[in-house]
Amino acid sequence: MSNAGNAIKIIDLLEKQYPYEKKTVLSWNTPLDLLIATILSAQSTDQQINKITSKLFKKYITAKDYVEVSREELEDDIKSSGFYKRKTELIKSACKQILEEFNGEVPRTMDELLQLQGVARKTANIVLSNAFGVIEGIAVDTHVMRLSQRLGLSNQKDRNKIEKDLMSFFPKELWGSINYLLITHGRRICNAKKPNCTECLVNQLCPSAFKFKHYLKI
Repeated sequence: MSNAGNAIKIIDLLEKQYPYEKKTVLSWNTPLDLLIATILSAQSTDQQINKITSKLFKKYITAKDYVEVSREELEDDIKSSGFYKRKTELIKSACKQILEEFNGEVPRTMDELLQLQGVARKTANIVLSNAFGVIEGIAVDTHVMRLSQRLGLSNQKDRNKIEKDLMSFFPKELWGSINYLLITHGRRICNAKKPNCTECLVNQLCPSAFKFKHYLKI
């Protein structure tokens, strides 16, 4: 595993490379919008979800709207997100909880968000940091998981354990941006199937770079 010094160097380099990638690219207007968009984004792309929500968020404004609409209609509205039946179930259940337990407002704490159906720490971290400016941890999605392992920042496979490893390496003021820096680097350079190690600005700090044929020794 990389030491703390290497971890900070990696993030410093990524911040210089991607200075504007420090917030979610999901489109949203309200905390509820962001919660719904994040639930929808599972096993899909942000671009696809933004296409869906450009219409969805005009039709559904409050948690009550999602609760009262028929399951079939909501399924049809989000069908292109993938796994739409399960996502419909989670959205309706979470919104019912928001109505009944939180006075119709998306909760603002980690503990309360985790009580909602379909909300794990990744989703809660995204909602808290973007909608409320509350930093409780680091959102670990598939990109963050992959890069954390490749960069030697964690040897864990469980997302919560990876998050703990990352939180131990970085000061809290960096937690909110780490997710988006790693996501951007994962999409542009360090993709799942064929990482472009020759163009990677952190290849000299990456223990996995030497394993890939694309690595250029300099």
